[in-house]
Amino acid sequence: MVARKLVAAMVGGLALAGCDPLPKPLYTEVAPPASFRTEPDGTRVDNEGYLLDSQGYRVNKRGERIGMVDVQAKTAGDKSNAVAGYWISTTGTRAPGSVATPSEGAGTGGGAGSIMNPNLPTPATMPQQAPISPSPGTTAPPAGYR
Repeated sequence: MVARKLVAAMVGGLALAGCDPLPKPLYTEVAPPASFRTEPDGTRVDNEGYLLDSQGYRVNKRGERIGMVDVQAKTAGDKSNAVAGYWISTTGTRAPGSVATPSEGAGTGGGAGSIMNPNLPTPATMPQQAPISPSPGTTAPPAGYR
């Protein structure tokens, strides 16, 4: 009796293992749209209307690349270093430079918080709001409204 139940459970487990309840997606039936289109004159335009050069970068009307940053030119002469002072085991020395400091005015303004700017208003010093008059719940609906 126990052997029959064990065999039935094993056969049932094998039957369920061969069953795959989730459908498989067919990626070949639905192709994603191209990220750019080619105009009749041969220029390529991306989905947001920017012209593309031969390598696929966005360019302005003068043919200059948009959004490209020359990192070497931007950081030339910069003495800050994100790991300044930490021990670099591959060189056996401490990392040169200094840790970057915040720019001027970084500790002021609305987002600075009460620690940096003690003159910000607190909820107790804010003026109370006047009630809305008439209240939306007490006015009649407009004509023709159901």
